Amino acid sequence: MALTSEATTVWTGDLKSGSGTVTLDSSKTAEFPVTWQARSAGTPNTTNPEELLGAAHAACFSMALANGLSAGGHTPDSIQTTAAVTFEAGVGVVGSHLLVSAKVPGLTEEEFAVYAEDAKANCPISKALAGIAITIEAELA
Repeated sequence: MALTSEATTVWTGDLKSGSGTVTLDSSKTAEFPVTWQARSAGTPNTTNPEELLGAAHAACFSMALANGLSAGGHTPDSIQTTAAVTFEAGVGVVGSHLLVSAKVPGLTEEEFAVYAEDAKANCPISKALAGIAITIEAELA
């Protein structure tokens, strides 16, 4: 069965001086402010589409890695993934860099790298991002 997830943005004003809020369907009580300034130059306490995309990529990758490791008989104690998504004004999203640290008993760095590369290539968000560069640094903690 397919699951459709939703997020809603309400935007007011033009691109450069306007602003909006993003609400995730799973948490209708939390609103995330979003502005062009946050997207193009960074603004404290304000999100942007790339940060939200990074959250999706980090979560998806971590799930895919946990699944692959467990299927191979190596249940992870923990996986921490940060996805740094880069946006270039006038160009768009140009890359996602995954920084991964995991505690997996009984696994070598070389074995872990194989699982990490497989998760990078096969998590659904990575597949959706096929048009950009996806890089990875993965190590055992």
